[in-house]
Amino acid sequence: MIYGAFVFPVVPDVILGGPLSPAAHTLATMPSMDYLTFALDDVDDGVATLEAMASTRAAQHAAVMAEVQQVLDWAWRQFPEAHGPIDDGMQWDHDLQVTLEAGGWHTVTLTLTGTEPFVEEFLVEFGSARG
Repeated sequence: MIYGAFVFPVVPDVILGGPLSPAAHTLATMPSMDYLTFALDDVDDGVATLEAMASTRAAQHAAVMAEVQQVLDWAWRQFPEAHGPIDDGMQWDHDLQVTLEAGGWHTVTLTLTGTEPFVEEFLVEFGSARG
């Protein structure tokens, strides 16, 4: 999570290169991203949630939204026919929330829900796992 100029990463419950496991704790970082840091958790039946939040001033809001667009463009390219509710057999879904907070802060929250193949490809593209 980003607040101002400081990044406070959240420890995910997914390990890269192995099965999804709620017991595994590694940090997924996104070296090509300046504002979004994703946390992985809620592993259940091969489905995980990836969530990122960025709170910035108005001057950085466009850059945050460009990063959101980068992630969603990748997902649509890699899984073009698989977007929708996981319960309906789809491989990924997303929720994007944008709010204007007190003091002029813009908060963007992007939540992706995905199957194991989606999450593994996401981590290959955007993250690296560390123990």
